[in-house]
Amino acid sequence: MTLEQIASVKSFGGQQLRYKHASKVLDCDMHFSIFLPPQAQTEKVPVIYWLSGLTCTDENFVQKAGAQQYASAQGVAIITPDTSPRGEAVPDDSEASYDFGLGAGFYVNATQEPWARHYRMYDYITEELPGLLAENFSVDVEHASIMGHSMGGHGALTIALKNPGKYKSVSAFSPICSPMNCPWGEKALGNYIGDYREAWQEYDACELIKTASERLPILVDQGTSDDFMEEQLKPWLLKEACAKAGQPLELRMREGYDHSYFFIASFIEEHIKHHAQALGRN
Repeated sequence: MTLEQIASVKSFGGQQLRYKHASKVLDCDMHFSIFLPPQAQTEKVPVIYWLSGLTCTDENFVQKAGAQQYASAQGVAIITPDTSPRGEAVPDDSEASYDFGLGAGFYVNATQEPWARHYRMYDYITEELPGLLAENFSVDVEHASIMGHSMGGHGALTIALKNPGKYKSVSAFSPICSPMNCPWGEKALGNYIGDYREAWQEYDACELIKTASERLPILVDQGTSDDFMEEQLKPWLLKEACAKAGQPLELRMREGYDHSYFFIASFIEEHIKHHAQALGRN
């Protein structure tokens, strides 16, 4: 598959790169960013996928999280895909709301029209993008971890839970813990998947934990001053689900932190070290 490089910047001895490509899965052009540490010049390095939240593109994390220095130190690549399909032919929320449609793919495979043709972010993240990376970069996609923020935290948790053995570790900042039980999730799943709520369980971490065949430890950071915590994120639901299922969970409530990238930047080093250890890099 042909990649078009559209940005390249040296950072902490490595390269922060951005690419455009035609996605067969999403039936549109897509962008993704990749940080290659200096170690990638002499070996294939493991990868960490970062899934961003509502309204974000592939560039928010790259520009705001300050992750490159830690990825360089640990010798890991960080892959940052976009949060939804894009383009004139891709449908959007009828009211152009921020919480659905463009910038809000929720990392699911839509089954309802008009969304099903393009909104297949789950397959894009788990199948098409890894294949693209393996073909074009000095990375080892068989040694991968996954993390994300908010909607992307939901994506990271559900993707890891649905793919035992595929990821060495998983973590999240301020994840939507149970989209079946919050307004953001109800809107997204209702439109993408349909009115049959039992089908939503396939994309709800608290439901997936009940039957997970792998007990990969989960690391979550949540700010106590996050304006979305009570209505949308509900970390206590994840804590309860993990306790009932015997699922290892480290839930760190960070006093005074909010939902922003200031919060992410404050603790991203710890998350990268967590994943690097699981990937055998430290």
